[in-house]
Amino acid sequence: MEKFTTLTGVAAPLPIVNIDTDMIIPKDYLKTIKRTGLGSGLFAEMRYNEDGSENPDFVLNKPAYRSAKILVAGDNFGCGSSREHAPWALLDFGIRCVISTSFADIFYNNCFKNGILPITVSPEELEKLMEDAERGANATLTVNLETQEIHGPDGGVIKFEIDAFKRHCLLNGLDDIGLTLEKAPAIQSFENKYAESRPWA
Repeated sequence: MEKFTTLTGVAAPLPIVNIDTDMIIPKDYLKTIKRTGLGSGLFAEMRYNEDGSENPDFVLNKPAYRSAKILVAGDNFGCGSSREHAPWALLDFGIRCVISTSFADIFYNNCFKNGILPITVSPEELEKLMEDAERGANATLTVNLETQEIHGPDGGVIKFEIDAFKRHCLLNGLDDIGLTLEKAPAIQSFENKYAESRPWA
C-alpha cells in the first residue's frame, strides 16, 4: 500500500449528503475483484448520461477537477452497503483523501485499508473547505498527515483528529498484509520451534 504523508492537490466539491456506496460505484461494476479499472465507474450514474456520454454538469467532468486528488463531501459519506469497491474506485480515479463531517463506519475503515485518508471536520470547517474547493483550478489543498493539518489556498489551517494506530498504518503504507509481515521474524521463530518440537508433523 502506498504511504500517505503529505498530499497536495485540487479538491473537488461534492455538497451532497448521504452519498452511499452505490452512488460511489454502482452495482454494475461489482463483477470484478480487481482493485484497478474501477475509476471509470466512479459516480457513474452522476458522471454519465443515459447514452454513455459525460454529464458536463458533474463536478469531476469539469476541466478544473478532472485530476482532483481530494473530495470535499456532505455528511454521512459512504453509507449503504459495505462494498470495498467504493474506496477502490476512488483510489483508481486518483482520490487519496475524502473530507466530510461524518462517514459510515465500514467505509471509513475500508479507506485506511486501501491507502485513502478520510478526515472528519466540523460543519463550520466543512463549509470553509467547500468554499475553497469551489475555486476551480485554484482549489488546491495540502493535507499533512504527520502534523494532522489541512492547509487551504488562502493560508488557513484546519487541524484534524485521527486514531493513532490508523495514522501509523497510513504513514507507513501498512495494510492488513503489511501489518502481518511486520511480525514475520516472530512468526518464523514460532514455526521453527514448532517444527523442532514436532519433527514427525
